[in-house]
Amino acid sequence: MTDDRRLIEDYLPIEAISKEASREKSVRKGHISTLHLWWARRPLVACRAAVYGALVPASRFRPANGPEEKRDSLTRANAAKFVERLCQYPGSPQAIAEAQKHILEAHAERLTKETGNPVSVQDIVQGRAPRPKVLDMFAGGGAIPLEALRLGCEAYALDLNPVAHIIELCTLVYPQKYGKPDPNARGMTGPKNAKGETTWGGLAEEVRYWGNWVLQKVKAEISDLYPLIPDPDNNDERPLVKAEMWQSSERETVPPGYLVPVAYLWTRTVRCKNPSCGATVPLVRQTWLCKKKDRYAALRMIAPKGEKRVRFEVVESHTEKGLGFDPAGFSKAGNATCPFCGTVADSDYVKAEGCAKRMGEQMMAIVCTRPGRQGKVYLSVEQALEATGGTPVIPPEEEIQKRIEALCRKTGLTVPREPMDVNDPTTVAGRGFGIKTFSDLFTPRQMLCLLTFAAAVREAYQTMVGQAGGTGFQPLNQGTGRMPVPPLDEERAKAVVTYLAVILDRLADFNSVLATWKESAGHTFGRQALPMAWDFSEVNPLCGETGSWGSQQRYAIEHVDSSIANGLPATVTRGSATALPWPDGTFDAVITDPPYYDNIQYAALSDFFYVWLKRTIGHLYPEHFGAELSPKKNEAVASPWRHKSKVDARKAYEEMMAKSFAEANRVLKPGGQMVVVYAHKTTLGWSTLVDALRKAGFIVTEAWPLDTEMKSRLVAKGTAALASSIFLVARKREGTETGSYEDEVRPELEQIVRERVDSLWKMGITGADLVIAAVGAGLRAFTRFARVEYANGEEVPAEKFLAEVEGVVLETLLEKIFGMAGSGVAAVDGPSRFYVLWRYTYKVAEMEAGEAIVFTYGQNVELDGAKGLSTGRHALVEKKKGKYRLRDFTERGEDEKLGLPDNRTAAPLIDALHRILWLVENQPRALNKFLDEARPNRERLRLVAQALAGTALAGKKDDGPDHTVVTTAAEQAALKKLVANWRALIDQRLAELPLLATEDSP
Repeated sequence: MTDDRRLIEDYLPIEAISKEASREKSVRKGHISTLHLWWARRPLVACRAAVYGALVPASRFRPANGPEEKRDSLTRANAAKFVERLCQYPGSPQAIAEAQKHILEAHAERLTKETGNPVSVQDIVQGRAPRPKVLDMFAGGGAIPLEALRLGCEAYALDLNPVAHIIELCTLVYPQKYGKPDPNARGMTGPKNAKGETTWGGLAEEVRYWGNWVLQKVKAEISDLYPLIPDPDNNDERPLVKAEMWQSSERETVPPGYLVPVAYLWTRTVRCKNPSCGATVPLVRQTWLCKKKDRYAALRMIAPKGEKRVRFEVVESHTEKGLGFDPAGFSKAGNATCPFCGTVADSDYVKAEGCAKRMGEQMMAIVCTRPGRQGKVYLSVEQALEATGGTPVIPPEEEIQKRIEALCRKTGLTVPREPMDVNDPTTVAGRGFGIKTFSDLFTPRQMLCLLTFAAAVREAYQTMVGQAGGTGFQPLNQGTGRMPVPPLDEERAKAVVTYLAVILDRLADFNSVLATWKESAGHTFGRQALPMAWDFSEVNPLCGETGSWGSQQRYAIEHVDSSIANGLPATVTRGSATALPWPDGTFDAVITDPPYYDNIQYAALSDFFYVWLKRTIGHLYPEHFGAELSPKKNEAVASPWRHKSKVDARKAYEEMMAKSFAEANRVLKPGGQMVVVYAHKTTLGWSTLVDALRKAGFIVTEAWPLDTEMKSRLVAKGTAALASSIFLVARKREGTETGSYEDEVRPELEQIVRERVDSLWKMGITGADLVIAAVGAGLRAFTRFARVEYANGEEVPAEKFLAEVEGVVLETLLEKIFGMAGSGVAAVDGPSRFYVLWRYTYKVAEMEAGEAIVFTYGQNVELDGAKGLSTGRHALVEKKKGKYRLRDFTERGEDEKLGLPDNRTAAPLIDALHRILWLVENQPRALNKFLDEARPNRERLRLVAQALAGTALAGKKDDGPDHTVVTTAAEQAALKKLVANWRALIDQRLAELPLLATEDSP
């Protein structure tokens, strides 16, 4: 490896970055995530840290003078101070400018060495020398390239998915090219030029203008689908003003005495399974409308005698108890009980009814707003009908279908009947409910609404560029007479209309039969799937509230406004990472977040948006939207339903990732950095990724765990406090040597791990973060060789070496925790070491099997089996539904045989300690009797007790920040009491007793 060690290979203040990344998740205004949904998009501050750390040398913050050890600590302290300031959202302009300067200075130095000619920062800024080039070859939502732009780099984004490509254009190209006002370009919102023509007022303003233009067009067509409702509480005796077409008014004034519908709440229904009943059974899961302090509102189901269809009434109270019923006590997992006869419509029956197209919908309520007043008004269907004098609040379905057909004939648009993959279990189509096409995800009114918006978006482009109409819409009345819209440059018009298409995508997300009500309009993708929804909300797209066109337009415009200053436009390319279209040695860094096996089916999920983008802007991007659906054959995900088996799917994924990493190596400069974001919370599954990187010619040099989720890292019992993303750092390997495991790899591993654990420990990096980072560093010994062999010539598999690395890390960590050399730690039994390691690393979290097994490495213990830690009455570990959890003394200590020798074999120290803790708390008089019988080694027992109590680690201020072992609250309190009274309770008694002669005795 060269001496050009980067900051990301040495140190990152991961706790501070994680904290800010978690906070960023709650930000909405102007954030990249609010432009368009993309799954597993990483927080910008984490991406910023990765780009900065990959391009700036580790020596950047090193003091010129002072003792070596002091300089090391000052270097990291200085780096931490700056990176923490840099990695704030949205970011200090001063810190960003300073970071740009750091990056360009380092780049100028590298260019000088590469070319042999002096290169300055000024040369780079003025274009005489290139800026650092950063590639993300799985760019997705564009977070990594956006941060590369922000930090003054040339950013390159590649993705196979057309939806991702459009998001990237709207994030990385159009705001940078067209964001600012331009007096030399035609537009609708800028000042007039000398010829009296309006000029380009900036992308955000142009999008706002044309978004309003589209909204007015649509209101004129479909406002009757969302009529105002007379307010039942209106006390004004004057006759109401007619309000049929209020929403097409330019003044947007709601006549007095009317409510504005915001959302219509529906439940799916099936016919009762009991043939003698035949009632309509609602499948609604819960009927909460509002849960706020002093206002609780929900729908109560009423089953009138003599009728076969329920009604819903609105119930409100100042307390939840005051409602008088449980709003969450309805269907579960698709199983519903008939409210008339009590027969259960099980999920299989419901699925069968869905497949037979006999599943229906029933409106439950309408959510409204009262103009000029805060809060929402909830009306049952009966209340709404009474208020309208019996006039239906929705036109008949047959009439809506006729309007859809007429619109399609007039505009050339089609209903999106593209097929969904019925074999894909991540979508509702693969769950057996009879939903087979994308058109099945929308009610007729939703479909007419979205198609009308799509037609208006297409007409907007034609109007912008001065083409003839043809969509059937009348020209926009500008207020006084007819004012022709001057033609825009086609590329600018394309940019504007692309944002309009994105707004429509957002509208579709909030306006499908999979969008649920959660005190406000929810969206379709509550998680990374398309799950079935038994009750849903249908938003009014014209009202301006959450989920409406106006609301989605605001999000898009705020994003444009916040993106304008982010450097030059990126190079955005649609293609496969297995065949990158750039020459060898192009990039200074490749930083990417690849798909991970079958975690997210990106293409299948994105098809929800693809079908609408194809209809709004497909004609402007024919090379991307010419196919029926998004490309899946070459998508780098493991999809068993597209292959013969899970094994074949994994193999196909691994082959694509291997090709992608090989391509990354080819286009990366010598000495360039490769950073791979690994979206998994532990080292489980690293072996495949590490092996692919090694075989592609990379040395893994470091790993940094970052918690990028919107939650605290110290979480409640039962939830793992783990990193949600791991940044694996690698660089190009020189040569293709074969390494000897015994002579070269293993000795170097020991040295690297011990040095890294020590430095991380001093940095204050603790627990799971320390383990992950140390394992990442240990991989350097293995991956610096193209092949590693045992003495007999057999190749060392990656998974075997990974286990070795983890074992060495844990062994070294135990020495730190216990504060003694390896020989002393080895004297402590395996189960006790296992328990202490778990508590230090993952606190009170429960773990998946593959994660828990890591702690058995080097401890001579097993999780399962006849002698496994999860087996028997004394089980140290609880196994439940494939997950493992440590049991504390309150769960184990009452067992009278716990901690006693078994066939002259000493009991594990943790067993003795748990029994002691329980006796001290519950039966203190029985403690001496237990000590007489158990006779544990008092020094080792104290070592374990002190480690768990944290006292073994206390007072190490010279060794960096405090490190703690966190067990349960009850156990912490009991340990504190025991350690404080250790001499009186334990030492004196055990000192009087001879050590029990056991097979374990020294």
